[in-house]
Parts: sequence; structure tokens; C-alpha cells
Amino acid sequence: MKVRNSLRSLKNKPGAQIVRRHGRVYVLNREDPRQKARQG
Repeated sequence: MKVRNSLRSLKNKPGAQIVRRHGRVYVLNREDPRQKARQG
């Protein structure tokens, strides 16, 4: 999982889902699991 300042480019990929957990924003992608990231 990557930690990034901006998730905009990742959330536009096909299959991406935005999830909020414990005040953090995550992008999960079941189609391409390498695209997992957390903001902040």
C-alpha cells in the first residue's frame, strides 16, 4: 500500500473504490490490487 498526498489519479482507475476508515481515506482496487493507497 502506498501513502500519497493526493488520491485523485488513483480514484479514476477502473475498479477503484474510496473508503473512509478511522478518519483516513483509502483507495482500494480489486481489479488491480497494486493500486491500493492511503492519503495523508
